[in-house]
Amino acid sequence: MPHAIRFHKAGGPEVLQWEEVPVGKPGPGEARVRHTAVGLNYVDTYIRSGLYPAQLPSGLGNEAAGIVEEVGPGVSDVKAGDRVAYGNSPVGAYSEVRVMPADRLIVLPKGITDQQGAAMMLKGLTAQYLIRQIFKVKKGDTILFHAAAGGVGLIACQWAKSLGATVIGTVGSDEKAKLAKDHGCDYPIVYTREDFVERVKELTKGEKVPVVYDSVGKDTFMKSLDCLRPTGLMVNFGQASGPIGPIDLGIFGAKGSLFYTRPTLNTYAAKRADMLVMAKDLFEAVTSGAVKIEIPQTYALKDAAQAHRDLQSRKTTGSTVFTV
Repeated sequence: MPHAIRFHKAGGPEVLQWEEVPVGKPGPGEARVRHTAVGLNYVDTYIRSGLYPAQLPSGLGNEAAGIVEEVGPGVSDVKAGDRVAYGNSPVGAYSEVRVMPADRLIVLPKGITDQQGAAMMLKGLTAQYLIRQIFKVKKGDTILFHAAAGGVGLIACQWAKSLGATVIGTVGSDEKAKLAKDHGCDYPIVYTREDFVERVKELTKGEKVPVVYDSVGKDTFMKSLDCLRPTGLMVNFGQASGPIGPIDLGIFGAKGSLFYTRPTLNTYAAKRADMLVMAKDLFEAVTSGAVKIEIPQTYALKDAAQAHRDLQSRKTTGSTVFTV
């Protein structure tokens, strides 16, 4: 019987269990996929901890790559034998085999490996809506991207640089600063010893930036607002350091008529047609060489708990993939 990572109560990494899980035949609109690689994302820790409530017992994970084994009635988007990946499925990617909605599957092009597919779909599609839709980064823009050495950060920095932007990023160490710089971040700021607000002002000669991309949350939110020029856009797409908490909306006016958005991939890729356009854009960025998908660390899927510990203690960089 296939195995999957499951948890029966919310909590720390120790709640994750490697269990046998029966997998049936796909029903109408569904496909059964045998995974070859599974992506690790910070949002997985939110679900496991209960920050994002799940119906228990629950699987985990939204991103993987594999081979379609069988499709159910009415499925025409994919067929048995297709090499596919996905990045915004219902939870359950931490599994050897699963049945899932077929309309979430995207056929991988030649030149992109299964491990790259598992590493790039959620993070790459997130980068796509951040820099190609919410704020259309163009030549001459200067942007600030927090967690520049993370999975989304490394993709977004490369992509924004290829579009002609100047990229400022925050990182937690000199090692991560070098990694970010090697992946398109012009000015990595080590936030543990530098005031990133003052550094942004210095780099922009007091102009500040038109957009800040912030997945850190509580620890950076207020200072991020101080990096924005008047009418600038605050894009808060995660909360790795914890929830931001209540905010007096008047602060956006006081700091320069600022705009704020809290987007999710599930919204931007809800329609299959939109998701396919986003994926095509991502695949072109990768196959052209503008964005390189590298995987600095891998774990066996059964070792998911250790991977979560390393992720939350900031021991990982870039994308992490589970091998199946």
